[in-house]
Amino acid sequence: MTEFEKIYRTYFDDVYRYIRRLSGNEDLAEEITSETFFKAMRSISGFRGDCDIRVWLCQIAKNCYFTHQKKFGHTDSINDAALSELPSGESTIEEQCIKHNEAARIRKVLHSVPEPYKEVFMWRVFAELSFKQIGQIFGKSENWACVTYHRAKRMIKLRLEDRTYEK
Repeated sequence: MTEFEKIYRTYFDDVYRYIRRLSGNEDLAEEITSETFFKAMRSISGFRGDCDIRVWLCQIAKNCYFTHQKKFGHTDSINDAALSELPSGESTIEEQCIKHNEAARIRKVLHSVPEPYKEVFMWRVFAELSFKQIGQIFGKSENWACVTYHRAKRMIKLRLEDRTYEK
C-alpha cells in the first residue's frame, strides 16, 4: 500500500463527514470528497506539514465545495448545513412548517456572524476539528481558537434569542 493510499484510507471518512455536514447532501459529499483526494494526490508534494494533514484535506474539501457552489450558483452554503442540523422525523404539515421557519432563522443568524467567528464555528461544529487544529488553520494559538469559538457560540445563541431574526 502506498503512502497516499494510507492517507486516503485514514482520512476519507473525516473529509466525507465534514462535507456531508456542510452540504447536507450525500451525493455531493461523495463527489466533493473524491475531488478533494484527487487534488490532494496531485499536490501532496507541496504539503509542507505546517498543519495536520486532516486539516489540510478539509481545507481542500472546503475550497472544492465553495467552488462547486459558485459554479452552480448556490451561494448559501450554510443553508444546507443548518438544515441538516435540525431534527428529522416530523410528519405533520405544521411540524414541517416549524422546521422550515427554524431553518430560516438559523440561516439568517449564521450569515450575520462576522468572520473569523463564523468560520471557526463551522470548523469546530461541522468538521469536528480540535481547537489546536483550528488554531493551525488560522496561524493562531489553540487558546485563540477556543475563545473565538465560544464567542461565536455566544453570538449565535444571543441572536437566536433575539426576535428581530424571526423574519
